[in-house]
Amino acid sequence: MTSVEVQGVTFRYRTGKGVEDVIFQTAPGELLGIVGPNSAGKSTLLRLLSKVVAPARGRILIEGRDIAALTRMALAQRLAVVPQEFQVAFPFRVGEVVLMGRYPHGAGNGWGSARDHAVARAAMEATGILDLATRRMDELSGGERQLVSIARALAQEARILLLDEPTAHLDLRHQGIVLEILLRHHREARGTTVLVSHDLNLAAEHCDRLLLLTAGRVQVLGRPEEVITQEQLERAYGCRVTVERHPVSGRPQVRGSLNHRATDDPVSYHSPDAREAGRS
Repeated sequence: MTSVEVQGVTFRYRTGKGVEDVIFQTAPGELLGIVGPNSAGKSTLLRLLSKVVAPARGRILIEGRDIAALTRMALAQRLAVVPQEFQVAFPFRVGEVVLMGRYPHGAGNGWGSARDHAVARAAMEATGILDLATRRMDELSGGERQLVSIARALAQEARILLLDEPTAHLDLRHQGIVLEILLRHHREARGTTVLVSHDLNLAAEHCDRLLLLTAGRVQVLGRPEEVITQEQLERAYGCRVTVERHPVSGRPQVRGSLNHRATDDPVSYHSPDAREAGRS
């Protein structure tokens, strides 16, 4: 059985931006990276997978079940999301926020049990924030808030993890910490991870396969060495790139600047305007 299956999904915002006829599937235990230019549809695809928006056409299956037939509670038992920016409107304590990750498993049946607290504590230990458990969320730095977001997702014990630019806006230290935690969890839990990232080198180095979106469509899906090529990237980003091999891993790495146009084809360029679609 596939863990995630997207069958010809189309969705458009009123601006016209969105995704068109997207098809792919992931296997249990796979780490899939979604990459592409601004407004290519990356974050929109995550919104579709997490049922924030619904497809106009096509179907999404989560562990063989149509997402349209799943309640939000049932979906949350199977799928957890780590957003790009994690904000909490009220001054909850860190431990309380992480414990909220247990809600899908016990709502109406004694949520907040001894096991829930034990799982939440283990998630805080795994992310190195147990000493922050009694701190208020509005007292934390951006990096600390992101670690809380990850701990809450881990506490959900979902088999599918969706990550939207999890290292964006973080300093180098917190980028390394967050990436190490996520990769360790992926290896140990052997669940499916879908990672949206603007960092092509990070995605190429760690993902099993990459899906390159361009203007809302799948340009190419395959192993990193099939996707991170000069031809594919220049077509997607509309600028000249150099692709080399990492001296240790052998994975493809992008070198040089992505700021010189390689073609006059207007299809290759994408407006950063995502006022209604958000960051895509």
